[in-house]
Amino acid sequence: MKEVLLDTETTGLSSVNDKIIEIACIEIEDHIPTGEKFHVFLNPEMEISQGAYDTHGISKEFLKDKPKFNDVAKDFIKFIDGKKLVIHNAEFDLAFLNKELKEVGEKQISKDNIVDTLNVAREKFPGAQNSLDALCKRFKIDNSRRQKHSALLDCELLAKVYIELFEKKEPTFEFDLDAQDESIKNVKSIKDRKQIIVQITDEEKRLHKEFLQKELPKSSMLN
Repeated sequence: MKEVLLDTETTGLSSVNDKIIEIACIEIEDHIPTGEKFHVFLNPEMEISQGAYDTHGISKEFLKDKPKFNDVAKDFIKFIDGKKLVIHNAEFDLAFLNKELKEVGEKQISKDNIVDTLNVAREKFPGAQNSLDALCKRFKIDNSRRQKHSALLDCELLAKVYIELFEKKEPTFEFDLDAQDESIKNVKSIKDRKQIIVQITDEEKRLHKEFLQKELPKSSMLN
């Protein structure tokens, strides 16, 4: 199954008042990048808060000739359609994306097909720091290039974190009993299993008796 690692950068922290200025998506299949990416910078047509600028370093001047969200919405939806989304702190990104998708009349993203790696990390490491930087440190992933937040770089780091979060997971085995042989379906516990009796022939009994009556060589005996 194909999955998409997704991240955004915004003009601020309010999904009501702020807008997206960068979207990055990296497609993977069986945890291996396919080489397919979706990456755009967007003109929000508004000011970028100082706090947001300090975080990602993307200026209004840099974005002034970039496309608007409406210009890329259909291509974005096409890229992620039918794929599981992997997002770190998905609640934040989805709030922004769904607000802007709604404004341009496009289908919103369902929460049903999303893996939030922040929630996964919190379950695996309760009480620990589980930011992307903290997880990179925990898993010894080089994040030295992350001087500022970058949606595309963060997706690349998230791909490595995602593998680490799940590769050591204990396997669970689920069987569809409806698809199994009737003899398997009818076994509900060890107690239900019939006793297996192996018949021994008279010749096998005679040979075994002779073996027991033989003396062991003295050289094989313990001192």
